[in-house]
Amino acid sequence: MKEADSSQEGTDLSRRDFIKSVGIGGGLVLFGQFGINAAAWALAGDPVLKMVLVDYVKCTGCRTCETACSARNKPTSIKGKELPGLGNPLFANIRVHSFNPDVDVPNVCAMCADTPCVNACPVTPDRKTGRRALYRDQATHTIHNDSNRCIGCRSCAKACAAERTGVIIPNSVTGKPERMCTLCGGDPQCVKRCPFGALSYVEVRRDRKFYGLGPEKIAAELAKGWYGTAEFGGMK
Repeated sequence: MKEADSSQEGTDLSRRDFIKSVGIGGGLVLFGQFGINAAAWALAGDPVLKMVLVDYVKCTGCRTCETACSARNKPTSIKGKELPGLGNPLFANIRVHSFNPDVDVPNVCAMCADTPCVNACPVTPDRKTGRRALYRDQATHTIHNDSNRCIGCRSCAKACAAERTGVIIPNSVTGKPERMCTLCGGDPQCVKRCPFGALSYVEVRRDRKFYGLGPEKIAAELAKGWYGTAEFGGMK
């Protein structure tokens, strides 16, 4: 279990303080040693919405979140009955990136306010819905792909990798985007199954524009505090 560098005054937050600071009761979203991988809110005054936040201090890199996510979002069918899948991490919408020195960074869709992935989609918006092939669901604010209209150009994945967290992974055969968080219909299994309480599903206001960072940048920030260096020997 990693602990923050207590010598850095003002950055040593408990998980309770961390969640409180980004929740609906807090007036300030904190950023720094605990880099937020899932907050990109703008447009003050919009309703609050719930999303997955990461407490990197508590993450041990066990990858339970990947298994839980995959089992929920990649189900299997037996005799016409849908059951949880095998939990192969390959199909998870959350991915734990592990670095050397020891830093583990769960990476999940930031549901960015300005949706660079959606904006990059070249498919003409539907006349009735106004949606491109890739679009934001108005009920959950998660990102979805209309596979019938998607042309598999990978533009969304490139935009996500260049500007944000890089969670979108094109299907190796079709080129169509995968790995966007579904929030499991409002009951994120990654949060529910995390044995160390490193993930939380909390309400966040869109009153600050705070873009998600990729795992490498977050790891560098964490390593500075934990080990006094941002130099890495490579991803494990």
